[in-house]
Amino acid sequence: MSDATLSTELTGEAAALDAADELRDRRDAFTLDDIVYLDGNSLGALPRAVPDRLADVVAREWGQLRIRSWEESGWWTAPERIGDRVGRIVGAAPGQVVVGDSTSVNVFKAVVAAVRIAQERGAHRDQIVVDEATFPTDGYIAESAARMTGCTVRPVAAGDVPNAVGARTAVALVNHVDYRTGRLHDLPGTTAAVHAAGALVVWDLCHSAGALPVGLDAHGVDLAVGCTYKYLNGGPGSPAYLYVAHEHQPRFDSPLPGWNSHADPFGMDPGYTPADGAARGRVGTPDILSMLALEAALEVWDDVPVEAVRAKSLALTDFFLRCVQRYVPAGRVESVTPAAHAERGSQVALRCADAGPAMAELVRRGVVGDFRRPDVLRFGFTPLYTGFAEVERAARVLADVLGEVG
Repeated sequence: MSDATLSTELTGEAAALDAADELRDRRDAFTLDDIVYLDGNSLGALPRAVPDRLADVVAREWGQLRIRSWEESGWWTAPERIGDRVGRIVGAAPGQVVVGDSTSVNVFKAVVAAVRIAQERGAHRDQIVVDEATFPTDGYIAESAARMTGCTVRPVAAGDVPNAVGARTAVALVNHVDYRTGRLHDLPGTTAAVHAAGALVVWDLCHSAGALPVGLDAHGVDLAVGCTYKYLNGGPGSPAYLYVAHEHQPRFDSPLPGWNSHADPFGMDPGYTPADGAARGRVGTPDILSMLALEAALEVWDDVPVEAVRAKSLALTDFFLRCVQRYVPAGRVESVTPAAHAERGSQVALRCADAGPAMAELVRRGVVGDFRRPDVLRFGFTPLYTGFAEVERAARVLADVLGEVG
């Protein structure tokens, strides 16, 4: 089959897939252009509703109402209100997710609180098991939490966590999706194994929330954290979130007891009494501008089933891998993302000897992914706005670039 015939065949297939896509209308809710944007796993595209909402927050709520907006505009309740919107996406019933602070800060809260809960069950629990391939911050935070709580850190492969936990384990901190390879780890099975060992689990959802069903409540997860600027499209530096299961909230002892998480924050009591519920996860004054931008961004999720997002994600990544296999000369790239659907997130990572210069040229030609040292081309697929024609074009441009680079 000639290259031209092959290209025509895949282009036609892409058009048919786009025509049948039940999420295709969601693309209109985003500010996009002719660039093929495959970096939503680092920074999601801008939802069209955000600029007008922010303009109103700045000009009216802040500019005119000023201090009254804490009550009249709902600023004070925003962390829990927006937390419930995130909760719907990650499978959490209301009252268990609070939005605020960064992912790093929330990892610290969750891990230390989990250790304290575990040590109430038995002082011998002095080990924090950590996914050894974790995003570096999670590892740094785990080390700091260990020093603070008298624990040691035990790094193991994420897939080995069920076999590594035992009588000394206080908490396991695991990434749901590996940020380098896109490997999806077994949340239900790992959670069950950690619980069987008498320990708690903290899941980092940064690369899964908004791309696939998580099911926090359904699978009995203890605590979870995640960012909102990737698949949730909250904007650069948008606030992260913290999930604390209802059953753990009465014992959630935050290492950062700020005035916002006090039972009577305006009582200004020198003694700390924690609030009830998800509000225990708050610390200081909420970052209102970025928080309300996130709230507007989350409107694109109204009436969107996460299951439909997952189905399209798998279809997009399957199609991309097929296009790469058909277009790119053999031996130039190697996929390090699992082929099995049950083990794949919403990205494709390709090992390539010339990954750095290749990605720079891809970006110059209008295909935006990212480069992870030393040799990985990383492409993220955001089902709410990524189309199949874009996927086919990205693979074609990749083949052209690799024919010229190296």
